[in-house]
Amino acid sequence: MTSRFRISHPAVDFLVVFLQGRVAKARSAETDRGASAVEWVIISAVVVAIVGVVAAIISKALKGGADKVSHCIEGADADKTCTSK
Repeated sequence: MTSRFRISHPAVDFLVVFLQGRVAKARSAETDRGASAVEWVIISAVVVAIVGVVAAIISKALKGGADKVSHCIEGADADKTCTSK
């Protein structure tokens, strides 16, 4: 014997109907937003990885150029601008 406790107040009725609508909307097929968010996370991760690889390549190239300039400065003579070591 189960009896439902029923309150007949307009605000409570509105709240119950509103919450039932939200639950129904959450259970419906509107899961595309979550899938779209996952796609954006994957795309962002790929872009970050590409930027990281490009940054490492540029950093290595700049370090190589800086080493060449450093060796050139160390081997500079009064008569010549740069001697190779």
